[in-house]
Amino acid sequence: MNFALEALYNEQDFIQACIAKDGWALKKLYEDHYSVMYPLCKRYANNEEDALDILHDGFIKVFRNIDKYQVGTSLISWIKRVMVNTAIDYYRRETRRRSVDIDDARNIASDHADALSQISAGEIIRLLQHLSPAYRSVFNLYVIEGYSHKELADILNITESTSRSNLVKARAKLRELIAKRFDTGTAAILKTEDHTDGQ
Repeated sequence: MNFALEALYNEQDFIQACIAKDGWALKKLYEDHYSVMYPLCKRYANNEEDALDILHDGFIKVFRNIDKYQVGTSLISWIKRVMVNTAIDYYRRETRRRSVDIDDARNIASDHADALSQISAGEIIRLLQHLSPAYRSVFNLYVIEGYSHKELADILNITESTSRSNLVKARAKLRELIAKRFDTGTAAILKTEDHTDGQ
């Protein structure tokens, strides 16, 4: 949309155009948010093809439910929530759940997302794609999206202890992958453990 067109349409008008399924509005919505939502979807996917499936399914849900968006709040946050929920649906479809024994997982690491700050975003996404869907989903939702283990238990239909165990195993696998691809100093950063926050 050019400047003149933007001047004519405020957010209310734009959302109404999306609700009316005006082609220019849907195209703009997609193009404006693609570059942010695609990397988010890649974090949850096994590969780029699956990431695109999540992305396109997510945008279909956005288009179908745009009337539920409250004008004046954050459109990008609303779209992100739809994408995360779509990724969770993907996890539910693709993952065959197994019970996980956590007797040995007594010391739960609670590294922060910025522990990966020495690695490029693209490399982090590639490393996450090496995790199983169960580990990848818990890692993304807990470390990056900020969900608690209690929330994850409800969302993913697993126990809180399974969520904690999957997080520990995801971090261990990431440390292993980083040690193989990078220096041991970076892997050591990821190995730093602190207390569980009780979530």
